[in-house]
Amino acid sequence: MPRTIHVLNGPNLNRLGKREPEIYGRTTLAEVEAMCRAEAGDDAVVFRQTNHEGQLVEWIHDAIDDEGAGIVINPAGLTFRSIPVLDALKMFNGPIIELHISNIHRREAIYHQSLVSTVATAVIAGLGARGYATAMRSMRELIDAGA
Repeated sequence: MPRTIHVLNGPNLNRLGKREPEIYGRTTLAEVEAMCRAEAGDDAVVFRQTNHEGQLVEWIHDAIDDEGAGIVINPAGLTFRSIPVLDALKMFNGPIIELHISNIHRREAIYHQSLVSTVATAVIAGLGARGYATAMRSMRELIDAGA
């Protein structure tokens, strides 16, 4: 039976390919989505991006209500300051993979303390856009293992 993996993206990720390519690369969000869908196999993918904190919270609620199998989330700047995103993720019963395109630990100190990491099953950082494909493969393995 197909499972649903929610891939949720936060602020400014709609600018991938244009925004600071020396940090985030030249891959666009549409290309990232295609990577995720290619790695999903028989699993369904809900792929979304928003620049608004409340919308991201609503989409996490959707994953909870839809009994989503897992969440891959790149909360971007909301990673470090959003209690509402953290609280919503705490309600999700499946595996959560926190993903960052850049290695947040090699960046400025403001990027070193992730709230999301406190509830994430796993964290992927610094693999560039290809981290999404890694996250999708890993998510499928986590779901299969009953994580």
